[in-house]
Amino acid sequence: MSSAAGPSAPIIVTGGAGFIGSNFIRCWIANEPTAVINLDKLTYAGNLENLSDLPGERLEFVHGDICDSALVKGLLARRRPRAIIHFAAESHVDRSIHGPDAFITTNVVGTSCLLECTRDYWQRLPADEQAAFRFIHVSTDEVYGMLTPEEPAFTEQHPFRPNSPYAASKAASDHIARAWHHTYGLPVITTNCSNNYGPYQFPEKLIPLMIHNALAGKPLPVYGDGLQVRDWLHVEDHCDAIRSTLATGRLGETYNIGGNSEKPNIAVVQTICDLLDAERPRADGKSYRTQIAFVTDRPGHDRRYAIDSTKIQSELGWTPRETFESGLRKTVRWYLANQVWTERVISGAYRDWIEKNYAAR
Repeated sequence: MSSAAGPSAPIIVTGGAGFIGSNFIRCWIANEPTAVINLDKLTYAGNLENLSDLPGERLEFVHGDICDSALVKGLLARRRPRAIIHFAAESHVDRSIHGPDAFITTNVVGTSCLLECTRDYWQRLPADEQAAFRFIHVSTDEVYGMLTPEEPAFTEQHPFRPNSPYAASKAASDHIARAWHHTYGLPVITTNCSNNYGPYQFPEKLIPLMIHNALAGKPLPVYGDGLQVRDWLHVEDHCDAIRSTLATGRLGETYNIGGNSEKPNIAVVQTICDLLDAERPRADGKSYRTQIAFVTDRPGHDRRYAIDSTKIQSELGWTPRETFESGLRKTVRWYLANQVWTERVISGAYRDWIEKNYAAR
């Protein structure tokens, strides 16, 4: 092995060219002294432009697949990281409905491969470096299934009841990560977050899709009656929570991370329209709300998710800084100021996907 994996050693971020991963890398470099290795396969949602302005001496990019055990083992041996933050995942529910195999491959098989490579590396470390090492497995609230309007929010003790291929694949990966801690002692911590939003989000997700379509004069497609409720978490708050988890989280534990901002989808879309009315009014003077179009709901669409973040708040002292109103205003302004980024992301393949998913609705 190369130099010791001590406090000055780098961290590895898997999926660091994606939405949450790239925001985490930006947050890490702004707040921490150590370097980052970004291991990313660069699938359709991976975009290295998200990180292009960061200092090269602090950030190394490795183009690779977490399913490639030889590559992962070689990277671990060469760079001797003190932690792995595992974001790499297929994450869009609609895509999982149309093609679940990729979700099983990346989220289940890939996580298992990454954990096994990490275990092999970790077991070879000196005792003090073993004790300091961490594997943070980043997951979703969707593993818990659906809540009724009256039920309390998900706690870490809530049973897994995933309802989509995406959620099922993430639930499987959570179980695998837990098992590798309890069976082998691998120092794993799992986080389950609510719906993220913010800069650099691929424009197939609700908030950036609505902003883009509104500005382009296109319909704003809202599934079903639009009353599906989600707990919205600004991505920068999520990144701060993960840094707190890495610093002081208890091994083998799960921490739920939420924004304390339950909103029905239609209210989110209407708020986006109102912000755009104020920030970038339509030429004809009409509200962007006139572009809202209700479309056929997706199969098995969960009605409500909500996260109880009491554990991470009480144990680690983390709380979200953004309200939904402040975070969404910042997000809308970011997309207005970075329309060139959005246009560069929206490739022909992306337009084909939007056509496939929404045309028949």
